[in-house]
Formats: sequence, C-alpha cells, structure tokens
Amino acid sequence: MKDGFHMSIRSATARDAADLAILIDIAGEGIPSWLWTTSATDGQSPLDIGMARACRTDGGFSYANALVAERDGDVIGMGLSYAIDAPPTVDPNDLPAPITPFVALEAQSVGTWYVNALAVRACARGGGIGTALLSAVEETARGAGYDRLSIQVYEQNTGAVRLYRRAGFALAARAPVRLHPCQPYYTGDVLLLIKPVDRNRAV
Repeated sequence: MKDGFHMSIRSATARDAADLAILIDIAGEGIPSWLWTTSATDGQSPLDIGMARACRTDGGFSYANALVAERDGDVIGMGLSYAIDAPPTVDPNDLPAPITPFVALEAQSVGTWYVNALAVRACARGGGIGTALLSAVEETARGAGYDRLSIQVYEQNTGAVRLYRRAGFALAARAPVRLHPCQPYYTGDVLLLIKPVDRNRAV
C-alpha cells in the first residue's frame, strides 16, 4: 500500500457486522440506511437493522458472502458477492421504488457471479483497495466455477464506472433510476456491467 500500511483480504465474520453495514450503505449510495430506517422500531437505529441483517447466514447481505479488506487491524473495504442462478421471484414493481432498477437488472444477470456491493472507506481510497477486492471476488467466482462477473452502478458515479471499466467490465444493460432518496441520483440510469472471468489469473 502506498501509505506504508499492510493491507490483507479475508473472509468476513459475524464480528464484522457493524463495518459491513456501514460499507454496504456506502456502496448503496444511502439506499440501505433509508430502507433500514423504514424497518426500525422504537429504540432501533438504522445501523442496528443493518448489523442484524449482516449477521444472518442467509440472504444476499450476509457476512457469509463478504470479503473484507483490513489494514492495521481496521476493516477499510468490502466485496459482497454471490451467484445468481435464477431470476428474482418478486415483481420489481412491488418493491420500494429506489431498488426496482436493480432487481430488474438482476433478471439479466442470471448465470453470473454477482458483485452486490464493493466499497472502500473514504480515508482509504486511492490505494488500489477496490481493485484488490475485485480481484479477490473474481478468484472466488473462478473457484465456484463461474465464467462471468456482473455488477451494477449508477452512471453518475463516474469514479466507480472508471474502476470497473479498467477491470474489464462492459455495459450489458441499463435501467432508469426510480425516486432515489439521496442526491445526486435523482435522474439517469443504473448500469449493469459484465466481464468474463479470467480463467488463467490468480490473486
């Protein structure tokens, strides 16, 4: 790492739940905490809801599906990924509006290893951690026998789009943003990007 600290990538555990909740909210551009707020009961914070969901062993957002980047004992990044072997069983129009484009695009990701979330804390960006996490996720997909990776991103998030393009992802489909609760994502599209898994590369 360029700042002199050692960075390692490992499988997440339930003890990482707080970090995972924070990082998926970063990756989701504020939608996760917005959704958690609608689920919170008296005395619960949105982070409490996110942590409880991260501790599950089922569902997409689970520590069991996550890799974390750790530096000097602190979790600074996350890659959350899993296989999509069948289209969603819910009608996107029955879901909260901000997530409908993601579920619609998920139907076009069947047969891929899906990168649900990739995030790096702001204090640790610019040192290649996102690229390292993508490489580790690709190794996971390779080991599971998948030949394509998929990821979704807001087109306005130009830094993330550049990262994914550099890693070999190409545009496969797009869907219009629906009522995003956070700026600057009121308009534009969510992009579905897909890349072939490099069968000869190892992390």
